[in-house]
Amino acid sequence: MSPAAQVLASSRPLSWVNTAFPFGAAYLLAGGGPDVLFWVGCLWFLIPYNLLMYGINDVFDYESDLRNPRKGGVEGVVLDRRVHRLTIWSAIVSNVPFVVAFAVLGSTVSNLVLALSVFAVVAYSAPVLRFKERPFLDSLTSSTHFVSPAVFGLALADARGHEVEVGVTVVAALAGFFLWGIGSHAFGAVQDVTADRAADIGSIGTAMGARTTTWFAFAAYLLGGACLLALPWPATLSALLVLPYAANIAPFLSITDATCEQANAGWRRFLWLNFATGFLVTQLLIWISLR
Repeated sequence: MSPAAQVLASSRPLSWVNTAFPFGAAYLLAGGGPDVLFWVGCLWFLIPYNLLMYGINDVFDYESDLRNPRKGGVEGVVLDRRVHRLTIWSAIVSNVPFVVAFAVLGSTVSNLVLALSVFAVVAYSAPVLRFKERPFLDSLTSSTHFVSPAVFGLALADARGHEVEVGVTVVAALAGFFLWGIGSHAFGAVQDVTADRAADIGSIGTAMGARTTTWFAFAAYLLGGACLLALPWPATLSALLVLPYAANIAPFLSITDATCEQANAGWRRFLWLNFATGFLVTQLLIWISLR
């Protein structure tokens, strides 16, 4: 691929919607309309944010990615070393204008959320911090990558005068989403347990082992669904959406460290399952808005 194509591919186009959708949905549900901030926010979380998150990861994980058979497709490109500097600069230049604009237009609360979101994205892969190599903190940080856009959407709507009330509904929805993120990251780490240990890379998977980590992810999904049961009808139906994720990893509950790579089949299904879930969530939100 050309340098530009490699940089774009490093942003994981398949996953763009996973960060733009939470922001857009939260902003609209909080009372914001399809205004300029909505579209600018969706654009930022769609591409630049993902380039910052995954591009940095691909640069600083280069050596391990070379030995990872999963890399080279939808699960991440192996950037040519000559493209590393371009990737870092592209991530910085494409993100700074958005961050500055939202910092100026936001409130103290939204700026705190903004700072936490950007910090979590950088800290996950950047040298020294490398939260991705710190067991349990890796899953917490990864989940923050996807939940913080939703929190920012709520905070930004509040900053623009929509008076968002943080009650049981908001807390339950964000808690359920956060647990989904923790479970998803944990299961994603299972397939790399053997390779990570060989490379002396820490993760929640290497700390607990493949089988225990899979059970942990399974429990996180179910607990996330239980949180969503606290939502008012018909939003309560969203609790059912964790069941396909739990069913997806159920065949791997007996997995061992020696067979951990078999979990890749479940991870690939997970990537596509997100699209079906996003469609169903959208239909549910439309139904709620029309009631």
